Amino acid sequence: MSAPPSAGITAASDGGTTTFLDVHRDIAHILPRLDGASLASADCTFSQLHSLSTQDHLYTTTCLSNWPSTATSPRLRGLIAAFPGGPYAFFTACSPLLLPTPTFATITSPPSEELISAVDIHYASKLIFSKVLKTETFTGWFRCSPFRIDLLDPKNAVPTAIRHPDSTSACGELAFEMTLSWVLIDPADRRAANLSNHKPVGVDRHWLTREVQFHFSTVLFGGKKSPKVEWAVVVTCFGSEVSEMHVGEVSLLVEDMEGNHLSAKDGLIILHRALEGKRGNKRRDVEARKTYEGYLARKRERREKLKNEGTLDMAKCFVIYFLLLRSVGLF
Repeated sequence: MSAPPSAGITAASDGGTTTFLDVHRDIAHILPRLDGASLASADCTFSQLHSLSTQDHLYTTTCLSNWPSTATSPRLRGLIAAFPGGPYAFFTACSPLLLPTPTFATITSPPSEELISAVDIHYASKLIFSKVLKTETFTGWFRCSPFRIDLLDPKNAVPTAIRHPDSTSACGELAFEMTLSWVLIDPADRRAANLSNHKPVGVDRHWLTREVQFHFSTVLFGGKKSPKVEWAVVVTCFGSEVSEMHVGEVSLLVEDMEGNHLSAKDGLIILHRALEGKRGNKRRDVEARKTYEGYLARKRERREKLKNEGTLDMAKCFVIYFLLLRSVGLF
């Protein structure tokens, strides 16, 4: 983000003027109290405020506040500080939503051999789950398998204070209060992005097991084979209807428009391009919901087209079969 044009604040004072720099101390006390969005807005105001609001210590505090998981890992804190542009660059990379903008940019470096996930889940603004996980991506086993990152083993379920929902409407209320952030970091190239849309796009409650699944989604450009792909985060919670829920699974996977799981090899290439792609400039939950609904509409159109093509092919086969039978005198 380039610095805004210079501007000054002047006011009459004892026959002279008071410049912005004269109130530097007061502003310096206010800026650390701002949230990330307000701080980012402040730095767009004018050049002097930009220089203050992009100071490393302010954005370090903001990153640790927005993504508490980053505070638990000394290595991750070091990576944030080492980003080109420092904590400010890390924040501006991970706060906006990645957009599914087509890009055929030439990849100048191979996909990373390691990814770091920093994941935080809040319910009613209270942190209920936070974890940092390193995933090695260079092994043949990983690259030949479907792309999937699992943060939890069900045996290590995390208890929460959330009551188990007893109805579909109660599930909807839970989803309204739930937020998730999945920051994925490429430590080699010092790049990062948030692959969560912030709020669930759907919630399911299994009629038999009573498990509740919250679905988060980010749609990215996939390439020529599948113009759009979905990076889906699934959070599975379980528990009896008379007790609190436990977070049992938190997983990230990639699907194409036919619902097929992409291989890790393909997923890494898509991610590699997306990390260099465009970001949104609106509220990430609103922008993500609009993108996701457009993605679902494209999927329905694609499915209907394939269905019609299948029906047409079947009709052609029937006609050919009938003509063959007629040619041998059976009709």
